Amino acid sequence: MNKIRKKLTAVLLAAALVTALAACGGNASSPASSSQPAAPAPESGSASAAPSTAGTPVKIGVIQLMEHAALDAAYQGFVDGLAEAGYKDGQEIQIDFQNAQGEQANCQTIADKFVSDKVDLVLAIATPAAQAMANATQDIPILVTAVTDPADAKLVASNEAPGGNVTGTSDMNPVEEQMKLLKEMVPEAKTVGMLYNSSEANSKLQVDMAKKVADTLGLACVDYTVSNANEIQQVVESAIGKVDAFYAPTDNVIANGMVTVAGVTEPAKIPVICGEENMVDNGGTATYGLSYYNLGKLTATQAVDIITGKSKPAEMPILYLTDCVLAINEESCQKMGLTIPDELKAQLAK
Repeated sequence: MNKIRKKLTAVLLAAALVTALAACGGNASSPASSSQPAAPAPESGSASAAPSTAGTPVKIGVIQLMEHAALDAAYQGFVDGLAEAGYKDGQEIQIDFQNAQGEQANCQTIADKFVSDKVDLVLAIATPAAQAMANATQDIPILVTAVTDPADAKLVASNEAPGGNVTGTSDMNPVEEQMKLLKEMVPEAKTVGMLYNSSEANSKLQVDMAKKVADTLGLACVDYTVSNANEIQQVVESAIGKVDAFYAPTDNVIANGMVTVAGVTEPAKIPVICGEENMVDNGGTATYGLSYYNLGKLTATQAVDIITGKSKPAEMPILYLTDCVLAINEESCQKMGLTIPDELKAQLAK
């Protein structure tokens, strides 16, 4: 799919941001090691002690909510970031990757498995996976990623000072900039459909933020919510003739079903401004969002600090990434007869 994109300046923020708008049964890929860390390392699974890298590999459990491009990219960035730091899967570390296939019950089963296996560290990708893991143990260090607001999801005491065994990275998007992008791409828009999964707390958080911005832009908002992927087509079809554009945040169900969304919106010539770049790849119109691959690499830096004993989750603030990408689906714009504004073309040309 043809797409115009421009990588903007990337800055990794090593401290938590004060305001949200400032940020922008599973399959095992490798079996969990049954051996214990070599003595005299402290007990495996203790959040107060660094996993040993001497002798046996550090056991890392990865629980991912479901397969879709953004979450997959976050995982790959994590693995690559660890490898670049000298921790390669099958050598210094042993990764047990588990995919919950979008089922909360599977998340809990996987979380219990990691506790039983006494893994040294867990990466939880997406909010439901992170919540299941946090509920399963208060001892094993847990890193979360692709979670918009860990404090709001009750994973940490605060994003600035987590205070427990959980920390990680946030995928908070530049929601204000995304809504302004919608107005720029669709200047005649009056009503925006907010498309998201009503059971995802982080999606609701982003939508609430988007509504506040929409109000300042003179845009009316109408919620179009789904509870699972099977409802997407019917819900989107119900909005035809009622909305001038859609806004879809970084919602896991919608991201996984973007092809279905585009199958309805593109023929109806309704643009969809998305929460992240991979959603544009799969049929969305445009976004100004972060790189999930780089988010995973940022999370890997925290893993290294835990593995080496440099820091503990309780002392590590949630990190944010302002590695934002302006992405426009040129092919989709052409099919809908949507003109890319000259000002955006100028930004892309820089």
